[in-house]
Amino acid sequence: MIARLHSVAFNGIEAVPIEVEVDVSPHGFTKPVIVGLPDAAVKESLERVRSAMQNSGYQFPRYKTVINLAPADMRKEGPIFDLPIALAICFANGDVVADGTDGYVVAGELALDGRVRPIKGSLSAALLAKERGAKGVIVPSSNAPEAAVVDGIEVIPVTCLTEAIGFLSGQLPIEPVVLDVNQLFAASSNYDCDFGDVRGQEHVKRALTIAAAGMHNMLLIGPPGSGKTMLAKRLPTILPPLTLQESLETTRIHSVAGELKPGIPLLATRPVRSPHHSASTAAMVGGGTIPQAGEVSLAHHGVLFLDEFPEFSRSTLEALRQPLEDGEVTIARAHTTTRFPASILMLSAMNPCPCGFVSDPRKKCSCTPLQIDRYLSRISGPLIDRIDIHVEVPSVPFGELRSPKDGTPSSVLREQVMAAKQRQRDRFGADTIMANGRMNGKLLRKFCMLGDAGESVLRQAMTELGLSARAHDKVLRVSRTIADIAGRESIATEDVLEAIHYRRLDRKL
Repeated sequence: MIARLHSVAFNGIEAVPIEVEVDVSPHGFTKPVIVGLPDAAVKESLERVRSAMQNSGYQFPRYKTVINLAPADMRKEGPIFDLPIALAICFANGDVVADGTDGYVVAGELALDGRVRPIKGSLSAALLAKERGAKGVIVPSSNAPEAAVVDGIEVIPVTCLTEAIGFLSGQLPIEPVVLDVNQLFAASSNYDCDFGDVRGQEHVKRALTIAAAGMHNMLLIGPPGSGKTMLAKRLPTILPPLTLQESLETTRIHSVAGELKPGIPLLATRPVRSPHHSASTAAMVGGGTIPQAGEVSLAHHGVLFLDEFPEFSRSTLEALRQPLEDGEVTIARAHTTTRFPASILMLSAMNPCPCGFVSDPRKKCSCTPLQIDRYLSRISGPLIDRIDIHVEVPSVPFGELRSPKDGTPSSVLREQVMAAKQRQRDRFGADTIMANGRMNGKLLRKFCMLGDAGESVLRQAMTELGLSARAHDKVLRVSRTIADIAGRESIATEDVLEAIHYRRLDRKL
């Protein structure tokens, strides 16, 4: 007898429909077999399924059993097929009669006693079910809130194999999980830090505001203890709130990667990823035999903070160049190409020299000029070209550090960012997701016209600083954002001067 169930596999963050077919034949006593390019975890599911069925009171077939995962030319991985395989075996074995299996997508890992364990990617599974017109999804109860974010389908939570069988056989009604997305957003969209906590460094806050308003990549350079990390962690507090579409895209990536925290079915704040400088290239941009998302993709619609920037390996830093330009990561394998979204704001921080005190007036630098040159040369010119804003972060004077007055709060800076974002939406069109930092050459020529004085200033900067063509475009994009923050329709000379000021470290690096 043959039984069929619908399940999912993953290609990147996209869910792919999988049909689980089980044929239990009374002819022959060969051991059960799984076909359809299963990996080791899928092959091992037979033993988990056998124990789960027997401990739940169901008979595992003694006859020839063939389990096919279609399409057969796509590699399957992970324990996500345990539950659909066990259900299909029960139906094919004749132990249970179920007529409603075609309407549901099933996914779950089984424990040996029949409990259903959490899985990765339940949000993508629910989105696929809705796209294909399915009635709903059957997922582990701990994953149900995450899947319930998708409106228009039933999300059936199960805690054990017996519950799933009871529901599909019509003997055990289970109420679908319903989630109020708006209420969830309101409860989870607050940050626990604020720029008001930072004393001094107002010029750095200004640069961070420009970076947030135009999605410009930024580099902070300063001695240890000057507040670089503290400033970086507060950057998301002035970015625009996540939209529901952005939240779904970001949550899908974290879900498939297994990075969602318990009790948080939907990301309502922009992610901040801070990988250690020992991270490999695959960990940073993604990779593996079956490609997985890296830190760049996990920071999608958020901030990628790279502290101790020169300490990252050269190959890892160079691998960032393509995602910074294209907003996505492309991982090519012999038989497939996987793409992960990577629309990020990259914020990096570094010391000006190995000891960190070459620019500090209070401490003497112990580095030789050769050591400083070697340290700075770890970052290539092409990568520096892709960073729009370079800012020096000096040590905070004692008077500012002990001042009873709070610094400029995030709410004030966010208002400036939101006003600039609105001007960009008006300029590029409401239906276009665009920021000044993402303008192509055509848009650059159309919206970044300069007056005679601005042209003269930019020409002089190009000559004296030796800026590249890409750096020239970066200056124009930053100038456009500065003008937007000031509420100007055209770019003024002072906007160009400030943008050039943020490129002055090109000469040193």
